[in-house]
Parts: sequence; structure tokens; C-alpha cells
Amino acid sequence: MSSKAVTLPSGGSMPLLGLGTWLSPPGAVQEAMEVALDAGYQHFNCAYFDQSKADIGEALKRTMGEGRLKRDDLYVVSKLWNIFHAPQDVKLASLETLSLLKLDYLDLCLMHSPMGIGNINGELVPQKDGLLLHSDVDTWRAMEKVVDKGLVKSVGVSNFNVSQLERLLSVCRIKPAANQVELHPYLTQPELVEYCKSKGIVLIAYSPFGCPALPCPLGENSPVPLLENPTMKEIAQKHGKTSAQVLIRFHIQRGIATIPKSITLARIMEKAEVYDFHLTRYESRCWKD
Repeated sequence: MSSKAVTLPSGGSMPLLGLGTWLSPPGAVQEAMEVALDAGYQHFNCAYFDQSKADIGEALKRTMGEGRLKRDDLYVVSKLWNIFHAPQDVKLASLETLSLLKLDYLDLCLMHSPMGIGNINGELVPQKDGLLLHSDVDTWRAMEKVVDKGLVKSVGVSNFNVSQLERLLSVCRIKPAANQVELHPYLTQPELVEYCKSKGIVLIAYSPFGCPALPCPLGENSPVPLLENPTMKEIAQKHGKTSAQVLIRFHIQRGIATIPKSITLARIMEKAEVYDFHLTRYESRCWKD
């Protein structure tokens, strides 16, 4: 009923449904990867900050070693963490990522955020004051060179707003292929979605069910969790689906890739069953409150 992949401006296609790994417990990612591969997932999303690349690498190595999948069957995404934004660090960080993932190239590498901070003894989030800031433009130019060397097929960004994208587009040699941001019915970001669409930049939605792991700034006035939203549950019941499946469909139906996280067999399998129903125009717009 809809495409299962989207074409990137840099060429090639990316599966719209992927498996995210953020906040997965240590040791659980490898098992989740095995289950997802058996369930037909091809798109896998990780990041230096997640500290899960070694587990992902083991799962990919086993899968390809057993002949279950070829490298071309997989779409692997990682991110350049903020402490590696200095141009001289970009290639080294890419090589380290590939070593941990046991791959020769990444399908897509994203700048994790526009903010580059000083690398202080490899601390993920340095606590010292007066950190050196690196220009995202300089970082981007170094990422373009990583593409030239064949270490990465496509490059993109994450957590960029419209003005930040405009700055990159005004100077880039290789256009950002994708922008990965938080997107869901409580945070639809219509201006950003429309802008990316107009520029041919593919959107990847993280936290498609909202972000219950993080505190809501509204406190007691925060909305009902998306998975428990009464309207959401009503729509899901109408289609014979779960709220999670409807939320994934919300993105895929609009050509937006999404990377829900799960580490359990049943839920990983469930989230793959999103191509056999269609949300109406009303259903895709009615659950913002």
C-alpha cells in the first residue's frame, strides 16, 4: 500500500523502517539485532553516544558470515558525536566506527548535532568550562572528504533546524541527504518537514512514540503518553492494529523514515507489520492534543 524505501538525493534508497538502539540495555542490542534481521529489517541506526556499535557489529558479522544477508542488503546508519567535530577528527572517528561495526563503509553518516565541542580525554559529555566550539560548516566539509574516500556513501545531519540547514546548503559541495529529528504527533514540526521536502532532504523520525524516557518540561500538565492516547487507541482498534503500528504508519505513509527502538521479539515483529493498512487524511491529522 506504500513504498518501503525512499530515494536519497545522493542516490540509492533507504528502507523507511529501521531499528533504533538508543537507551537499549547493555548486551540487549545484539539479540535485538538478530531478531530484527530474522524479521526482515534491513535499516539499522546507531550512534557513538549509544555505545552499542560493537554489539551491532557482532550481529552483522554473524549474519553476513552465515550468508543470510549480503552487505548490499543492509542499510547501516551511524552518527558523528559532538566531540569529534574538529575536521582532523572526522576521518578518525569514521574509521573507529567502521572497525566496531566490522564494516568497510557506512550507508549514511549523520552529524549528531550542529554543536561541536572540545574533545577532553574522550569524555562523551565534557564537564569543564570554556569548551572549544567547532563550526558545523568546517565539520561538514570534513564529512564530504570522508565520502570522497569511500568510507561513507551518504552524509546527513541530525537535530538541525531550518536556519542551520540553510547555512549548510549555502556552502556545501555535497547536499545533506537526510535530517534525523524527533517527530511524532505531539511534535509534528510542520515548517521543518515542509522545508526538508522542498530541498529533497529525507527526514528520519526518532522517538516516534514520543520520548517517555526523558522528563517532560510540562510536568504534571504533560499530555497523555502517545501509546495511551484515547484517539490513537481508537484509530488502532479500527484498523486492527496497535498504537505503535499506527504511529509508525503515520511517518511511513508520508515518506518519512522512522527508527523505533525495541529489544523484545514480539514488539520487533509487530513493528514490521505496518504496510497492510492506510490512515485516512483525517486520522493522520487528528491526534495533536
